[in-house]
Amino acid sequence: MQDKVIAVTGAAGALGRAVCDKLAGLGASVVGIDLARLTSGGAIVTACGGVDLTNTEAVNSAFAKIAAVHPTLDGLVNVAGGFAWETVADGSDETWDRLYRMNVRTALLASKAALPTLRRPGGSVVNIGAAASQKADMGMGGYAASKAGVSRLTESLAAELKDAGVRVNAVLPSIIDTPANRKDMPDADFSRWVTPDALADAIAFLLSDAARAVTGALLPVTGRV
Repeated sequence: MQDKVIAVTGAAGALGRAVCDKLAGLGASVVGIDLARLTSGGAIVTACGGVDLTNTEAVNSAFAKIAAVHPTLDGLVNVAGGFAWETVADGSDETWDRLYRMNVRTALLASKAALPTLRRPGGSVVNIGAAASQKADMGMGGYAASKAGVSRLTESLAAELKDAGVRVNAVLPSIIDTPANRKDMPDADFSRWVTPDALADAIAFLLSDAARAVTGALLPVTGRV
């Protein structure tokens, strides 16, 4: 990661912060992007806060500002996303639309906006999918469907960019050990979950030259769940 410039969406969240810290600790220059307020400093050398990652114009504008500071990106990590538990019978179809926007559209728009500045060859994109996208349980329909969309986006973009030398992969975590998940599942055995730091390790590997022969992969990172 030394001297590489990596953009991270969803940088203000629990996983986003862990990814930024991990990459900075490995020597990368991290560009943080989020809807929430962000400031430069610490792990983030360049901050783009207040960016609606579901809005095409907002995303394009953010990446244009980033390009003025960092003409070339070595990598992009699409962390931004969301979760909702609803049964099909009692849930809302709007939830499905919202999860699509949060999980698929954000990754799509950020990837498209980053493409002109991604290093060729050697650039890398890592998306955050979900283990649930491979087999959904009750109440996980909308979330799993949106994360399945992330997997298909990953595979399709990997095929599109392989001759340019840009790699596109995704990690598929199970339950991530975040404060929000602990609050929602207080009786769970947290030791079985995937820590943000462990998931950040897997993301860093996929961004690194050690994974230079890996593209189109959907890497399960499931801990002991």
